Amino acid sequence: MYVGVRLTDMRWPYGIVRKLPHIFVSRDHRATGLESLFIDDMEIEFAGAAREVTGSCHIVRVNGKTILLDCGLFQGHRSDAEMKNRSLPCPIDQIDAVVLSHAHLDHSGRLPFLVNHGFSKSIHATKATADLCVIMLADSAHIQESDFEFLNRHGRTVSPPLYGLRDAARVDELMQRHAYEEWFDVCAGVRARFFDAGHILGSASVVLERTSGADASRLIFSGDIGRAGLPIIRDPAPPADAADVVIMESTYGNRDHESVASSREHLGRVVRETAARGGRILIPAFAVGRTQELVYDLQVLSRENAIPPIPIFIDSPLATAATGVFEQNTDVFDRTEGPVREIERLFQFERVTYTSSTEESKKLNTRVGPMILIAGSGMVEGGRILHHLLNGASNPRNTILIVGFQAENTLGRRIVERRPVIRVLGTEVELRATVDIINGYSAHADRTELVEWIGAVRRTSPKLRQVYLVHGEAAAQEALAGTLGSQSYAVTCPVLHDRISF
Repeated sequence: MYVGVRLTDMRWPYGIVRKLPHIFVSRDHRATGLESLFIDDMEIEFAGAAREVTGSCHIVRVNGKTILLDCGLFQGHRSDAEMKNRSLPCPIDQIDAVVLSHAHLDHSGRLPFLVNHGFSKSIHATKATADLCVIMLADSAHIQESDFEFLNRHGRTVSPPLYGLRDAARVDELMQRHAYEEWFDVCAGVRARFFDAGHILGSASVVLERTSGADASRLIFSGDIGRAGLPIIRDPAPPADAADVVIMESTYGNRDHESVASSREHLGRVVRETAARGGRILIPAFAVGRTQELVYDLQVLSRENAIPPIPIFIDSPLATAATGVFEQNTDVFDRTEGPVREIERLFQFERVTYTSSTEESKKLNTRVGPMILIAGSGMVEGGRILHHLLNGASNPRNTILIVGFQAENTLGRRIVERRPVIRVLGTEVELRATVDIINGYSAHADRTELVEWIGAVRRTSPKLRQVYLVHGEAAAQEALAGTLGSQSYAVTCPVLHDRISF
C-alpha cells in the first residue's frame, strides 16, 4: 500500500489558483502527479537474477525513494540477454541510489548503461569493489565498442554498444567508497552497511535499514556468498544485524563442492599429467578472483616442486590490471594464510608471464611444448581463450580445465557437457582435448555452506519472516528451497518482476 500527497489545483475568487495538498492512498507506486510519496512498507521488486544466475538487480522502494541493489548484465542466450540488457530496470528519474555488492559484471555491468541514460546519483560500494569496477567496466565498454566497429566494417547489421568508455568512467565519479561494517546513509531515512561476503576481493553482503517510522525494517541481501578457506580473501562474515527479510543467492543450492584444500592438489595432478604427454593446460578463468587464486596456488605448487617447471601465461589484459588492483588492496587479504604472510609478491614469480598485446597472444599458439595458459572469459563467451580453444580444443594431448560455474547456453557449459563438436568463433571444432573440472575453486558457497550462512543470519534474526532465493537456476533453487523448508524457513523463489512488501 502507498500513501502520498498530491498537489491539486484549487480555484479561488478573482481567478486565483492555488495548489493544495490532498492525501491519497494507492496500490500503484507509479501513480502520476505526486509531489511527495512515501511507502508504509518496504517493497522489493526482483528485476534480475530471478530464476536465473545473471543480471542481478533488485529494486527497493521505501520512504518515497527507489534504491537498486546491483545492476548487472544478463548473460547466456544472446537474443534474450540482449533484450533484457537494453531494458532499464525502472525509469532513470525514479532511481535515487545504487548499492553494489561486488564488481562482477553480472552484478555491476549495467551501471554505465544507467549513466548513459542520465543517472547521476550515488553508487555505494566497498573501496576494492569500486577499484575493480574502474577496470572491469572500462574493459566491457571497450569490447562492445570494438566489436561494433569490427562487425560494421564487415557489413554486419548489429545493435550499437550498450555504453561507451565515457559512461564507464562516469560510473567511477559517482562511486562512494565505504569500509566494511560502517553504516552510511543511502538516502533520507535509509542507511546501509557492508559485510565481507568472501566471494571476490571487495565483495559484500548488504544490510539495508529503514530508520524512519515507529519500527525499523531491515533487509539483508547476501550478494554472492563465498567459501571458507579460499585463497587470498577472507572467509564470509554473515551479517549479525537482525533481518526481517533475506534475499539470498542459490547458485549451488543443489550440490556440494570438493574441498578447497583438495583443489590445489587436483590442479597439480592435472598439470603433471598434461605436461607428461606434451600438452597444454587451457584454463578459461574470470579475470578477477579466479586468475589470482590460480596464480597463487601455482606459485605454492612450484615452491613445493609439485609441478614441472613449465611456463605459465596469463593472457588477459583485464586479469593483469585486476592483479594490480589486488596488489593495491592487500589490507583486505586473509592474513591467517601462511603464503599471504610469507610471500612478498603473491602474483609474480619466475615462471609467470603476463601478456599484453594481441601479437604476444597470437605467438602463444606457435610455441612448442607444455605450458599453462590462463585466459578470459570465464564462461568462454568471449576473450582470448576462444582463439586458444580454436587452436587447441581438437588436440588430445591438451587439457581444458574448467574452474568455475558455467551458465546455461554458454560455450563453457557445452564444454562441461563434453559435446563432441563445439562452435568456436563461427568454426566447428572437434572437442578431443581432455576436459577436467575442479569445483573446489568455485567462489560460490555450495549447498552446505549456503545453509550454514543463512543459519548464522537466523541466529541473530528472531523476527526473520521470509527468505527469497535469487541468482540460481530453477533446479538449484528448488533443491535449496526444499532443504531450507525442511528446517522451518519460509522460502520463496521469485520470478522476474515479482514484488513483495514487508
